[in-house]
Amino acid sequence: MRSARARVGPADHGLPPGVRRRTPGLRREELAQLCGISVTWYTWIEQGREVTVSADVWVRLAQVLRLTRAERHYLFSLAECADPDAGRLDVIALPDGLADCVDSIGCPAYILDQAWNVLAWNAPLLHVFDGWPERGRANLLHYIFLEPAARRLVVDWEERASRVVAEFRADVAGHASDPDIQRLVAELQAGSALFAQCWTRQAVVDREGGLREFQHPADGRLSFRQFTFRLAIRPDCKLVMLLDSASPAI
Repeated sequence: MRSARARVGPADHGLPPGVRRRTPGLRREELAQLCGISVTWYTWIEQGREVTVSADVWVRLAQVLRLTRAERHYLFSLAECADPDAGRLDVIALPDGLADCVDSIGCPAYILDQAWNVLAWNAPLLHVFDGWPERGRANLLHYIFLEPAARRLVVDWEERASRVVAEFRADVAGHASDPDIQRLVAELQAGSALFAQCWTRQAVVDREGGLREFQHPADGRLSFRQFTFRLAIRPDCKLVMLLDSASPAI
């Protein structure tokens, strides 16, 4: 925290530069003022003393110190405190070049965010899903439960759909109060009796790999093995790849 404090100047937060500033960055008094805590308390925090600090204070410290994503994660890990904004960070745009990486993958591939919005996909994925998500709403849950085409495409649709609900519940554990998640769940409950029934079961399972089969309108039965990877550059997102079941394993 001391090194992060040295990187942030008073002008970054609209404070006068003052005089006789012997060290770079914010003074402890200035940082404490910006965070709404006492200087003594902040000093104890910076010194690593055993003090009780709420999540809100850690959030304010991270914001005032302008910590990077990695630094913020490290701060909350050291504090043994859950970041209340985890999963709501960087929820819109993907980092530059990431969509191009997906496009360069030879097998069907796509990226899902926390709410299972499809943020990027490639041409093989469009072919397997017969034009989705380019045509239609780019959310996997919406497609599975509210698009009639999904029932025709996904083999053993009801079984797969039931498992997807349990996977999604496990995926958003700790973020169920997020407004985007709540709106999506409410929409799915209203539009799909199967989703509503499965959601009330409160079953949870990991998003594991395995055989995924589709009855394609032009190509007939297609079989893939699904692999899912968390993205270090976007921890709230995952890359899903569908490898031809006849191909060697990754």
